[in-house]
Amino acid sequence: MNILKKFKLIIPFLFITLLVSCNDSESSSISKAAPTISIRLVDGPGDYEAVNVEIVDVMIKMDNDNDDDNGWISLEANNEIVNLLDFTGGFSKVLVERFPVPAGTLSQMRLVLGDGNTIVIKDENNNDEAFDLKTPSAQQSGLKLKVNTEIEEGFTYDFILDFDVDKSIVHAGNSGNIILKPVLYVSTEASSGIIEGIVSPMDVPSIVSVLIDDKGTPETDDDFVITAFTDAVTGQFALWGVPAGTYDIFATPLNEESDYSYGSATGVSVTNGEVTTIVEPIELMLKPAKISGIVSGLADGILGTISINNDASTSVQANAAGEYEILGITPGDYTVTISAEGYVAQEFMITLDSDEEEIINATLVLE
Repeated sequence: MNILKKFKLIIPFLFITLLVSCNDSESSSISKAAPTISIRLVDGPGDYEAVNVEIVDVMIKMDNDNDDDNGWISLEANNEIVNLLDFTGGFSKVLVERFPVPAGTLSQMRLVLGDGNTIVIKDENNNDEAFDLKTPSAQQSGLKLKVNTEIEEGFTYDFILDFDVDKSIVHAGNSGNIILKPVLYVSTEASSGIIEGIVSPMDVPSIVSVLIDDKGTPETDDDFVITAFTDAVTGQFALWGVPAGTYDIFATPLNEESDYSYGSATGVSVTNGEVTTIVEPIELMLKPAKISGIVSGLADGILGTISINNDASTSVQANAAGEYEILGITPGDYTVTISAEGYVAQEFMITLDSDEEEIINATLVLE
């Protein structure tokens, strides 16, 4: 069973829509003791070869919740094109580094994108094909990302913008257009932590997930899932922006045909502003195997017993037709014994591979 299916994926509580151009920004006098902020971009996994977006700027509003275009402060981010899929598995893109800002309430933030946005998808021949990412005119109105974080003099604040690629790409009906409707959420490391670890085997590309109960209530409407890819070589991952709490972490192979099912780490504690490292690798479990078959040669009313020398010393009884099945067996080498009262038992030496079904039929004879 895919454990992650129990997660209810919802839209993050904060979102931003694409801004193609923004010319209004206000300068603000910054004192020498001014606080500074850094902003990093990370990405949630998406099933594409590349998602290239043009970063124009990052802008903020201080002590201003108004929806107009006045009061924006440019953080002078570099104008460049980045592939969002480069920033999974613990990697991030620094957009702004220790930029001085006024003290007060950082009310709003927005990521300003240009029009040089493209996506690369595999075609039916498994070749890379690039497409322009369209932007609906309605998405250029400038909806803002609400932050409402207190910024105090003498402190440095780190913000993380998590770009959810999977929710941001829309395939538009019959037009064939691929539309970019950016979905992001923002967190600060002062109000969240980071979970780092390794998934083993390291050479099995996986997705790591943690379910966030955002309000601490039984309702799931406010929950969301933070995910990250593992590094293809080291198996390392980092889950950014995880609020303080205790969590269960799940890792699942990207390839559904993999020999592995999932792995987990339970009771992982996160402290705001700190990095939590899971000491032991998260071990992916091999998909379980099963055995089945028919026991014949028995007199009426005599039922066969099938035993396997696994850790649980599993034993089942065949039905009246002689049929049996044992599920959930860890791959490995086993001895299977088929017996019945008054009959000569038979033993079978078997090797079970991941997700294998071994059929063992037996005809028993009287002692």
